[in-house]
Amino acid sequence: MRRLASALLVLALAATFAALSSPASAAARLTAAFILTGTQGKFVVSNPGTTPVTGWSITFDLPAGITVGGAQNATTTQNGTRVKLTPAFYINTVRANGDTEPYSPTFTLSAAAQPVSCTINGANCDGSGDPPPPDAPVTATYSGSGTQGRFVVANNTDAALNGWSITFDLPAGVTASGAQNGSLSQSGRQVTLSPAHYNTTVAARGTTEPYSPAFTLSSASAEPENCRINDVRCDGAADTPPGAPGNLRSPVKTTRTVSLAWDAAIPGSLPISGYQVYRGADLAATVTGTSTTVTGLTSNTEYTFTVKTRDRKGTLSPASAALKVTTNNAGDDTQPPTVPANLRVTGKSSSGVSLAWDASTDNRGIAGYEVYTGATLATTVTGTSATVAGLSPSTEYTFTVKARDVYDNTSAASDAVKASTDDIIGSGYARIGYFVQWGIYGRQYFVRNLDTTGAAAKLTHLNYAFGNIDPVNLTCLQGVTKGTTGNPQDPSQGDGAGDADADYGRPMSAAQSVDGVADTGWEKLRGNYNQLRKLKAKYPNLKVLISLGGWTYSKYFSDVAATDAARKKFVSSCIDTYIKGNLPLYNAAGGPGSAAGIFDGIDLDWEWPGSEGHAGNHIGPNDKANNTLLIAEFRKQLDALTQETGKRYQLTAFTPADPAKVAAGWDLPEIAKSLDIFNIQGYDFHGAGSDNSWEPNRAGHQGNLYTDTEDPYPFKFSVENAVDVYLRAGVNPRKLTIGLAYYGRGWQGVADGGRSGEWQSATGAAPGQFQDEAGTRGYANLLAGVPGCAVKHDEQSVSTYCFTGNGGQWWTFDDAWSIGKKTAWLRSKNLLGAMIWEMSGDPGTLTTALDAGLR
Repeated sequence: MRRLASALLVLALAATFAALSSPASAAARLTAAFILTGTQGKFVVSNPGTTPVTGWSITFDLPAGITVGGAQNATTTQNGTRVKLTPAFYINTVRANGDTEPYSPTFTLSAAAQPVSCTINGANCDGSGDPPPPDAPVTATYSGSGTQGRFVVANNTDAALNGWSITFDLPAGVTASGAQNGSLSQSGRQVTLSPAHYNTTVAARGTTEPYSPAFTLSSASAEPENCRINDVRCDGAADTPPGAPGNLRSPVKTTRTVSLAWDAAIPGSLPISGYQVYRGADLAATVTGTSTTVTGLTSNTEYTFTVKTRDRKGTLSPASAALKVTTNNAGDDTQPPTVPANLRVTGKSSSGVSLAWDASTDNRGIAGYEVYTGATLATTVTGTSATVAGLSPSTEYTFTVKARDVYDNTSAASDAVKASTDDIIGSGYARIGYFVQWGIYGRQYFVRNLDTTGAAAKLTHLNYAFGNIDPVNLTCLQGVTKGTTGNPQDPSQGDGAGDADADYGRPMSAAQSVDGVADTGWEKLRGNYNQLRKLKAKYPNLKVLISLGGWTYSKYFSDVAATDAARKKFVSSCIDTYIKGNLPLYNAAGGPGSAAGIFDGIDLDWEWPGSEGHAGNHIGPNDKANNTLLIAEFRKQLDALTQETGKRYQLTAFTPADPAKVAAGWDLPEIAKSLDIFNIQGYDFHGAGSDNSWEPNRAGHQGNLYTDTEDPYPFKFSVENAVDVYLRAGVNPRKLTIGLAYYGRGWQGVADGGRSGEWQSATGAAPGQFQDEAGTRGYANLLAGVPGCAVKHDEQSVSTYCFTGNGGQWWTFDDAWSIGKKTAWLRSKNLLGAMIWEMSGDPGTLTTALDAGLR
């Protein structure tokens, strides 16, 4: 019997798909006949027309208390007495002069009952009455079974439809994945479904069958809401605006303010996004809740207020009934309220502190309370508690509260209370690894390798390096594939460079993919970004940040930071590109929202403000002050986005070990107010460049923990000395990480000197892992690629090196031994953790050692 049923289903599907070769007709009218056998209900849908009809659903009412369940060949949803039946995809098209038999939808009723008020596609099921409304130009019909969902797009016009996308909402916590015949991106509850290349165009009077997009939902009970195709309703019906707010009232008024409240409005076609409050004809405030306080008013003056509802598309409702309010007369009362007492901390997080206090008293009444952070007004509330948000992690703040009465007399400040916000990671230690965009080439290190080596399970953060700056527009640069020039001293080496192919254009094979599923080459998001999305799905606690700048891409930081307008423009562009995920189109990949949800924040890698960096970098006399302002602007705009999404975005920076570079470009106490993490450079203290620049004639440690007593240089670099600069500036240690090198710096022609080459003469950079990277090898390559390099440990300075013998190669790097020593030290200093440059050098042993040292 199972074989027979399968054969029948195949035949039915074949017949359905064959019918799709004929155009749908707007004139055809479906009917639905109901058959009741005991408590088993069945609808047979018939098409008396001469052309097939694609897309239908049935709605009907049942007597109160009767429920429907156990649907077959369809899905049902019930809201009260109203039931909606949606067909399975294989009966979504009803052939000309045919019906849905033998696969007509059936279901079970909790008691025998006949449906009433039955309609199919908006017309009476029995064919009586008015015909169904005319087809919309484009519709998208959803059908689901269990966790599997599917949309059939129909083009009801006589011209081909070129391009479409569908957006819909899912219940909170439900995700969509595993797209077929299309691609998905999700931001919060909203999902965007884009077509594959072969179903982007829908023929005149045709549909996307048999290649309609399908996907998997994380919950079997979920169903898309607020569906729109090309920004019109999926069912083709006209949008309805939201209702007007009701019961506008003023709970409190003062001489300068009027507090307003209203009842929530009834939504229209789309969810309500907020309310616009008007003072006369002027927009006074835009809020997401159902109350606000209008400020800046004049004493003893009458004002008229109205409120309009705004939906997600921006459509406004009619105005509410007007409310007239006269502000209080300031001369009627001059007595201030009593001082709020018993100010106390009731809770805190990494970005906020909750406070409470005892109520004040006043002869005319309390209007509210003003909560201050230091001397800055943080928030105004009407009750005796508040949460101050938008704070920096691991930072101490001082809070006071003042009471304000209804005549705007203000009390003295309460006693101050101090509180420190929590760590950015909550508890434990940060493990921050850099993943290099170009690692997929010569290094053959893919996002997948982070999983297979075990590193992803041990990291708290992954910084993707690097994003560049557009040299013309001074915005974040994406959507280009252009290499850097081969000369590292070329001042224009990085101008306009980028690799959109590696980022989101290149299809990854199954062997290169985190989940073992190959890209088809037609997804809207491919390359490293798609793999990062898969990695985050597997490790949901891993934070991924986009790192901007780096040694080669820092040339234009001084320009984008130079003015307020330039800072605002640059920051907005970076947030739009990376946090909102609006990537430029590149080889049919990218587009609005295509990378949404991948990046949890931004890492700034300006090398270096106010100091020399890469040849040709722009340097300005105001870089230090402008660096502070740029970081503050990033924090401000990221916090503003938090108000829309409810998600806090992290802001970190790669910062120098050299005290001179810190002094020239980093106002540490001020920057600490905006920055979550300082990733302090803990390597490259010494080295020979690939062009034998830098320090080619003497070998020396690149990442020693302590000052080496044998160090012949006048400047004494060490991790300890670097961190001390930040601690002495007052930066909380729980904002600091130390850098670890997963690669080595090497020299050749190194003399023994009786010290196994330490600080001895050399003839230049040693051969590197790659032809254009002399003097540099990844850790794993160094161990395998430098025969006879005997590993040694300098206990006094905590340095690891290897030496091949007199006149040979000498390499400096981190290994499990030095990582164990450094993690013990950073724990003793209560630092936040460690940062890694960069992950491709590690076969898994180094990150394992780091994880063990920080447990």
